[in-house]
Amino acid sequence: MIMRMKLIHEIRNCTLCADVLPLEPRPIFQLSASAKILIISQAPGIKAHESNKPWNDASGIRLREWLKINEQDFYDAKKTALIPMGFCYPGKSPSGDLPPRPECSARWMDTILCALKNVRIKILVGSYSANHFIGNGNLTDKIKEYAFNEEALIVLPHPSPRNNIWLSKNNWFEKESLPLIREKLKSLTI
Repeated sequence: MIMRMKLIHEIRNCTLCADVLPLEPRPIFQLSASAKILIISQAPGIKAHESNKPWNDASGIRLREWLKINEQDFYDAKKTALIPMGFCYPGKSPSGDLPPRPECSARWMDTILCALKNVRIKILVGSYSANHFIGNGNLTDKIKEYAFNEEALIVLPHPSPRNNIWLSKNNWFEKESLPLIREKLKSLTI
């Protein structure tokens, strides 16, 4: 318990990337040693930065709908750990947000994973987390592979409205993959 509280305090006070961030460092995450679900994403968006709450936007609503996790359970750190690859808002690019800062995962990810001993299922959201944990490759292929296997690992596209084109081109995801993903999630976390 003491080590976990120390870890949370250290991450909340991290300023590793302060000189390259567009706004003040504000590490946004949710962590508890008792969490059974671990969701690893890319980096907080501007709305999350402003509210200091992860997934506090349309992407979060869609993610909760995909997983059939209500808001109360989603934001209960004892049930769901929410860890981005980069803890702070990285800034804007012409096509969306900038990639997560690599310093965060290099500094914190192994320590966090060691602290999460009760996790039963890991959900990788988007290419940054999928590439980090599975290796480089086509995200669509990874989504298909991990929806239809027995591993306690799920790969999802980013739920951003910017991905509506991908979703319309890959309607198998919502029709075939999501029901399997929800079943896997339910069976592993009961």
